[in-house]
Amino acid sequence: MALSRKATCNSHGQDSSYFLGWEEYEKNPYDAVLNPKGIIQMGLAENQLSFDLLESWLSENPDAAGFKRNGESIFRELALFQDYHGLPAFKNAMVNFMSEIRGNKVNFDPNKLVLTAGATSANETLMFCLAEPGDAFLLPTPYYPGFDRDLKWRTGVEIVPIQCTSSNGFRITAPALEDAYELAQKRNLKVKGVLVTNPSNPLGITLTRQELNLLVKFIDKKGIHLISDEIYSGTVFNSRILSASWKFSRTENMLMIKSYWNRVHIEYSLSKDLGLPGFRVGCIYSNDPVVVAAATKMSSFGLVSSQTQYLLSAMLSNKKFARSYIVENQKRLRTVHAMLVRGLKSTGISCLESNAGLFCWVDMRHLLSSNTFEAEMDLWKKIVYEVGLNISPGSSCHCDEPGWFRVCFANMSEETLELAIQRIKLFVNRHHCN
Repeated sequence: MALSRKATCNSHGQDSSYFLGWEEYEKNPYDAVLNPKGIIQMGLAENQLSFDLLESWLSENPDAAGFKRNGESIFRELALFQDYHGLPAFKNAMVNFMSEIRGNKVNFDPNKLVLTAGATSANETLMFCLAEPGDAFLLPTPYYPGFDRDLKWRTGVEIVPIQCTSSNGFRITAPALEDAYELAQKRNLKVKGVLVTNPSNPLGITLTRQELNLLVKFIDKKGIHLISDEIYSGTVFNSRILSASWKFSRTENMLMIKSYWNRVHIEYSLSKDLGLPGFRVGCIYSNDPVVVAAATKMSSFGLVSSQTQYLLSAMLSNKKFARSYIVENQKRLRTVHAMLVRGLKSTGISCLESNAGLFCWVDMRHLLSSNTFEAEMDLWKKIVYEVGLNISPGSSCHCDEPGWFRVCFANMSEETLELAIQRIKLFVNRHHCN
């Protein structure tokens, strides 16, 4: 029986080296006791540093975990049908948590928030709301490999790269924006917007004020949208995130806001900051009531369970806990980030200077046999199979300079991270000897 084109097409991106590395890890996962020579997973951006803080809160608040209110079970209430607009208590808790991450310098309106089943659903929903099949979004490189799936696979939307280079730390420039826009036009693609990750995945850097102003002026000039994926906003361990929402919290910008404010949209999730990707909690924040209404209707295809909303609304509504969690989690991220950077530096490997995220953007160009992507893949295979580390090659992130790799550090213990560093040292020493 013939299947649909969607079922048989090969545009999902699952054959990327980004996902293939996961497959190799799953075949031979490292375990300190059971498989000490296995592959250490450094290709997965998960935050496992602060589970003890969450578990401590759960043990101190048994009613929330037991689906009780004032000691009385509300299991039946949560188990029955819930409106897809989301529980008001949870939406209020989400916007307050988002504001807390940003130092309470920005306020969010729960009526402009749409709940989604994770960031993947949020990004795809925005594509369905803002673009038609064959339209394009501009994305600065390098970018998260999953965007090829999230933004394109079911929507038919195209991605056109904004080429950023190491010469200026991979920062977005006006010429790069214009070049990407012109490239889309040459391909007869209608540009509907720009999507940025802030903080960046895989770079681990936050947008500068200059970049944010540049982006806002660009979308205003072109009459297009700006999506700011701020899923890592709570992982900023040095300085503070300059959110896309910053532009609209300043009263002197009010006259300028009218022309483009409805075309700026923020996407967020609890997957990275709280380390809860399995809970599937994401959201869209938009000032455009039409986008909010359409996205809310679409969210019925990917709801957040009532039980999850109830539990997390109780947790995040505890402002003392939320504030202390953010501070402690950022402190722990800063510690393990410094540990990885210091360890790599001792082997002669440098990292892009970063201040956020669960990973480092690592420069291994000097270890390539030639300045080619074939050499990058050869090096990657050696690191996976010989060294026993799964890291992500820059080519999987659409970097146009061979030899860069994304290395994750927050999904393991400090002991495992130290072992990973020692493995890299041994490999580099052997490389120099040869």
